[in-house]
Amino acid sequence: VQLQASGGGLVQAGGSLRLSCAASGRTFSTYGMGWFRQAPGKERDFVARISWSSGMTYYADSVKGRSTISKDNAKKSVYLQMNSLKPEDTAVYYCAAGGPGTDKYAYKLWGQGTLVTVSS
Repeated sequence: VQLQASGGGLVQAGGSLRLSCAASGRTFSTYGMGWFRQAPGKERDFVARISWSSGMTYYADSVKGRSTISKDNAKKSVYLQMNSLKPEDTAVYYCAAGGPGTDKYAYKLWGQGTLVTVSS
């Protein structure tokens, strides 16, 4: 199974981006999917997560109210809509399968990351 993240890019502060993450390969079963991000020189931090079965979501305080995580079970895909982007949102964004929770060690399968750069 592989996870492919896409949708990153360069955007001005206040703009929006929609990240996508598609799973390919054999069927796998996990609690859900999460998005994490890692800024240069910093730890990989939790951003948002969603349950495959219930659709229950949870967000980091830093993105709450500005971001929406969603899923398409049929496409085995997860999305992260980010609005009102700030320069401090600049990071490599990773999708991951696993959970539940916000601890990155609860997620066993990771995508390759997609770079989001927010200019001021």
